[in-house]
Order: sequence, then structure tokens, then C-alpha cells
Amino acid sequence: MLLGSGLSRFFRGGRRKLTIMVVPHSQKQVVNFQTTVFSMVFFLVILGGIIASFFWFSQQSLTTGQDLAKLRNEARTARASLDQLKDETGNLVKAARNFQAAFSGTLSLIGIDTDNAAVKSSLQTGDLSSLFNARETVQGSVREVAELQRLTGYLEDAVQPIEEIGKLLDSQSALFSDIPSLWPIRGGIGHISMPFGQNKHPFTGQWYIHKGIDLSTYRAGDPILATADGQIVTAEYDPGFGYYIIIKHKHGFYTRYAHMSSFRVQRGQYVQQGQIIGYIGNTGVSTGPHLHYEVHIGSDVVDPMKYLNIKTSSSK
Repeated sequence: MLLGSGLSRFFRGGRRKLTIMVVPHSQKQVVNFQTTVFSMVFFLVILGGIIASFFWFSQQSLTTGQDLAKLRNEARTARASLDQLKDETGNLVKAARNFQAAFSGTLSLIGIDTDNAAVKSSLQTGDLSSLFNARETVQGSVREVAELQRLTGYLEDAVQPIEEIGKLLDSQSALFSDIPSLWPIRGGIGHISMPFGQNKHPFTGQWYIHKGIDLSTYRAGDPILATADGQIVTAEYDPGFGYYIIIKHKHGFYTRYAHMSSFRVQRGQYVQQGQIIGYIGNTGVSTGPHLHYEVHIGSDVVDPMKYLNIKTSSSK
């Protein structure tokens, strides 16, 4: 009952007539028009909606402009990164060219057959030749990706030849340790005071054949190293050689170390290349502290310098 009467009063109030007068400042006629309260409210709601929409679209336009500016900055950064990638790819390809040349030369030097199917695949079909000689049918970052893919393929194919090199070097390392190729004084020090072959005897002054080389450091006590793996067959004193050692090696090699002040090994002991076996001295027939070093192959005496690599060595 009360609700019905309230609604009735609301609708009667909304249908009430309103007169709106527009009075110009000039002498023109006054404009009158009539409307209802409902119409006026509806008009104000529409006007408010239009104004709100205007502000909303203005805000969206501003946000969109900021997003576009951010995207442009990101695009510039991406282009700079792509340019850097292109430069780095060029440097990588240049380095790979040098690697290919050096790698091929190394394979030839160590005797790996480059006509072998696997090696040939890595050096021809899967190598950088396709990268260096390829027609540039792609552009931009796609070209860089294609080059990197071909480079990856080459490096993957190069794994097997490199493994073969490793196996070859591993097999030869044992041979190197069996041959008297190490400088016999620790640290690679000393000089040759008397070479192998024909020399004047320091005491008699007569010409004779010196069967080894004399190495001097101008002092006694410097460590003497085994120049190859082997077994001590002699470790004793002799009036001529003083304290001396003979080591038997594989492949028919023997080495003699004489005029030592003392030795650190005994007969029958196995030693390794680079192991300290004694110290430089002045025992026996000697004019000063030095090491007399000989190399024998079977019953033949050979020049030790044919086998010494004269490198700084480290003791074990």
C-alpha cells in the first residue's frame, strides 16, 4: 500500500513539466522549451557518460603511446643485439677458418689419413667449406643462424679426428718415456763443457774419443735425473768414473751418469723418467764438478744430443 503510493508520487514527480528558457544577450527572441524531470535526468546521465568516455579514451591513448615508445626502444635494442651477433659470428667464422687450416695441417703432420671416410666427412662434407663457399641465399639473422649451424656440424665432425690424435699421443707418450730424451739435470740448467766425439784429454792433452757429453753447472750438488724409465743395473764407485750409475731402458738403450757426489738409488731398482737418482760431484778423474752422461744402444755408443730435447724438467 505504502509502496504503491510512493511509486505513484515518484512517477507523477518525474512527469512534471519543466520550462527551460534561453535568454540571449542580444535583442533576439527568448527561446523556451519544455521537458520533463525524467528527460532532464536522462540527458544529464548521457552527458556524464560522454564526458567519462572522453577521459577514459584519453587515458588509453596516453598509455598506448607509452607502450609504443617502449616497443620502439626494445626494437632498437634488438637491432643492436643482432648487429653485435652478426659481428661476433663473423669473428667466429674467421677463427674457425684458422682452426680448419691448423687442424688439417696437424692431421697431415701426425700421419692421420685425411682420405679416411670419417675424416674426409669432417673436412669436406661436414666442414666449413660449405660455410665458406655457400651462396648467400638467406639474409640477416637467419644467415647468422645458418652459419652457426654449419659451424656446429663441423665441430661435431671434428671430434673423432681429435680423439684419434689423443689416442696417438697417448700411445707415443709411453715411447717417449722409454727413450732417454730428458735433460739429465733438474731445471734444464747446465751447459755442455765437453761434447761427444773427438776431444783433447784434459789431463794428457792427447786427442781421444769422448764417449759422452760433460754437463757443468759450475757447482756440485745439483740433482741428476733419470732421462728415461728403466732399471738400475750398476750403482758403484770406479777410480775413473767416480760414483756412477748405469740404467737399462727398453729398446736396447743404456745410460751412464758419472762423477756423481752420491746417488739415491740402488742396483735392481726401477726408476721413472725425471726421478732424482743422484747429485753432481767431482769424484773420479775429474777437473771440476760436472756430470759425464753417456747413451748406449746395445754395444754402440751414440751422441746423447740426438735424443735430448733440452727442456726444463721437473723432478718427481
